[in-house]
Amino acid sequence: MENLRAQRLIENYINAYNQFDVDGMVENLHENIVFKNVTNNEITLETKGIEAFETQATTALQFFTHREQIITHFIFAESQVEVAIDYTGVLALDLPDGLKSGETLHLQGKSIFTFQDEKIISIEDIS
Repeated sequence: MENLRAQRLIENYINAYNQFDVDGMVENLHENIVFKNVTNNEITLETKGIEAFETQATTALQFFTHREQIITHFIFAESQVEVAIDYTGVLALDLPDGLKSGETLHLQGKSIFTFQDEKIISIEDIS
């Protein structure tokens, strides 16, 4: 896939994410999407297929009153695109790890996107 097309798909997906627009997120995804969240080299969440992704994305809406991913740069490779992300989120509820409703999270990480049939087929969020 050409770099500009891949970049547009990623930007559309992240813009929809920032707007809490699950339908907008899903429209950029392949039906066989694999999503992984990795924290400290450990997979903390994995979904397979568009229905599982949509269910998880909808469930995640309740955790934040505001969330924003800002792309700081792209690295284009032959089969994937790595995106550096600055993340900010304001919690909507208390979490088991001690974080409280109203607290703001600031994280830096990266997301690795791969593509098939002009859609995003995998996303690996790493923080």
